[in-house]
Amino acid sequence: MRLYTRSAGEGLPVVLLHAFPMSSTMWLAQREGLAATCKVITPDLRGFGGSLLGDDEPSLDVMADDVARLLDEEGVDRAVVGGQSMGGYVTMALCRRHPDRVLGVVLADTKATADPEAARENRERIAAAVLDRGSSVLVEEVLPALVGPTTRQRRAMVFGRVRGLVQSAPPGAVAWAQRAMAARPDSFDTLRALKVPALVIVGEEDELSPLPDAEAMTEAVPDGRLAVIEKAGHLSAIEQPEAFNRAVAGFLRDRIL
Repeated sequence: MRLYTRSAGEGLPVVLLHAFPMSSTMWLAQREGLAATCKVITPDLRGFGGSLLGDDEPSLDVMADDVARLLDEEGVDRAVVGGQSMGGYVTMALCRRHPDRVLGVVLADTKATADPEAARENRERIAAAVLDRGSSVLVEEVLPALVGPTTRQRRAMVFGRVRGLVQSAPPGAVAWAQRAMAARPDSFDTLRALKVPALVIVGEEDELSPLPDAEAMTEAVPDGRLAVIEKAGHLSAIEQPEAFNRAVAGFLRDRIL
């Protein structure tokens, strides 16, 4: 499995893993804004964007192994690895399976807990509905919670961009990813075992992975920093890219470089 990748900049490798049900297109502002600081590597996770889905059973571990192979292909021994939402789950799986490849961690609008039973059942329901009726299900049920009220009310172009990304998600990848996320384990032991610095980012209006989740992750890691992005919901990197980039650049400057 080779992941389609967009990259920008030079120097310290920083891999950013996209949210569900996006693609690496969501990181445009990060590739532009952080390229002066580092080499930004943004792959399409399997099934999304330009990457094939393959025949493997749904698993975040499979997605993490994809990222490890990507580092091999890029000639990168260790990288700062970060992700938003689903990308954060994959980042934690990478830390669990390939800790020697990780130089630092960014966890944005994500959580370390496993899904409770009701959430797992809802993911399976949406997976089946998308395979049956297409991605319109996501627009109806997933899209409204992806951005905060400030974006919904005041930033029509940003909301429209997110809507377009959701609408273009391939149904097969959507179902596969939902089932992979539903099966994920609790990752707090992984966070407690981290031997590298971690930045936890959360949008102050995030309804899906709210501030208490971010605070719990920050407290779990031995060397953690928390950044709260104002006027942003679950997709803080898209909703407030300048503030998101400042948080990441500051973390790289203070803890990594």
